[in-house]
Amino acid sequence: MAKRVAIVGAGVSGLASIKCCLEEGLEPTCFERSDDLGGLWRFTEHVEEGRASLYRSVVSNSCKEMSCYSDFPFPEDCPNYVPNSQFLEYLKMYANRFNLLKHIQFKTKVCSVTKCPDFTVTGQWEVVTQHEGKQESAIFDAVMVCTGFLTDPYLPLDSFPGINTFKGQYFHSRQYKYPNIFKDKRVLVVGMGNSGTDIAVEASHLAEKVFLSTTGGAWVISRVFDSGYPWDMVFTTRFQNMLRNSLPTPIVNWLLARKMNSWFHHANYGVVPEDRTQLREPVLNDELPGCIITGKVLIKPSIKEVKENSVIFNNTPKEEPIDIIVFATGYTFAFPFLDESVVKVENGQASLYKYIFPAHLPKPTLAVIGLIKPLGSIIPTGETQARWVVRVLKGINKLPPQSVMIEEVNARKENKPSGFGLCYCKALQEDYITYIDELLTYINAKPNLLSMLLTDPRLGLTIFFGPSTPYQFRLTGPGKWEGARNAILTQWDRTFKVTKTRSVQESPSPFASLLKLLSLLALLMAIFLIFL
Repeated sequence: MAKRVAIVGAGVSGLASIKCCLEEGLEPTCFERSDDLGGLWRFTEHVEEGRASLYRSVVSNSCKEMSCYSDFPFPEDCPNYVPNSQFLEYLKMYANRFNLLKHIQFKTKVCSVTKCPDFTVTGQWEVVTQHEGKQESAIFDAVMVCTGFLTDPYLPLDSFPGINTFKGQYFHSRQYKYPNIFKDKRVLVVGMGNSGTDIAVEASHLAEKVFLSTTGGAWVISRVFDSGYPWDMVFTTRFQNMLRNSLPTPIVNWLLARKMNSWFHHANYGVVPEDRTQLREPVLNDELPGCIITGKVLIKPSIKEVKENSVIFNNTPKEEPIDIIVFATGYTFAFPFLDESVVKVENGQASLYKYIFPAHLPKPTLAVIGLIKPLGSIIPTGETQARWVVRVLKGINKLPPQSVMIEEVNARKENKPSGFGLCYCKALQEDYITYIDELLTYINAKPNLLSMLLTDPRLGLTIFFGPSTPYQFRLTGPGKWEGARNAILTQWDRTFKVTKTRSVQESPSPFASLLKLLSLLALLMAIFLIFL
């Protein structure tokens, strides 16, 4: 049984891993190369090597009820979508609440993690670290890697002919911190992901002109969804997920497109995705359509050629004068402290069973946490991964034979669509609810909905039809949290508390009461048909 566990990185997944180790009686030591915890969520004025970097205005794309740790809700007065400074404060509250800081060694870089000579017997690892220029070596029974995948910028300059002749300024979005650099400039942002769209919108408030270049387009949604509810509390429900996964993919894609276009028609704004068969992560931005319709942001196709002071776009012969180019072209990831024989990265993914365990190792004593892109928050995803991992390290849960794990990893790499539900065919993409439920099943912590509908129907209905908040993952099994039920039943109260800051008297409507009654009858009928 593993006892001493090395954890690399003190970001959101690293903190969860420390706590999970402590809950199972393991001895974690977390190595963090910077001088504070928080990982991605800790803003710094300058980019730090080996750390994710964010700009000052970053706000969470997943709301507080969906992106908290499963047994530690955000404070009630916290906004639904959390600015990075408040997110960092939440992480520090979490670390203090569960006494995690004493297990973290700050300003300590992990130089190498190598198998001990007797690895096939002991499963142990030698971890070499560096602190203030001095190297140390220690033996650990297991290693949990929590370094994320937003540290190595992908900057394919060869794909932009003439970029070396450009006399203006260009840089990767990782370098961006404040919008004042764009004042009175003509700005081109390349890449229509969340960062690229954010930067283009911010630049539009100060720049002379802003272009946003996209090759494939994207669905753009607002954090403010149906009836003003947070988007992910509406979209990510067990009922909707079951419905989507039971329908053929073309129908799901048609319904998704119709929903996305209900805010604004994407084709009319030049941003509609070209490939609508495979799911691409939607862009969360509340301002982009307004910037486009007022001419503050101009959507352009891919770049044909870069000249000294201008750019030519494909299918548009006109040269556009440009002063600054921001490449929001994404990231690659690597594990420089690990040998390729342990974890090899190819085509944007690694050979990891359930995105966690290297499938070929004779001893399952190394795990990667948070290397996944679910259509949901990474915090509860990484936390659930860690809960399973520590039980594997402790010997309570067993992994399948190597041949079974390798076969599954290879099948996932082929990315063959099932024909039903959303098509998660890109590297690291996963169905959030399905994936977490699978991990919860391994540790006997998945809520039994059918039983709950009989014994606690109010809770059961809330879990099935309401948002799939992380508190559901603590209702039963190891790590059960006594406050989980109440947190689920009061999740909407916390959501509206921070928006309803002015008391409003609503006059009761007889029609509304009748509608509620009919809705309840329809709900009961739906439940009957589902479990028939």
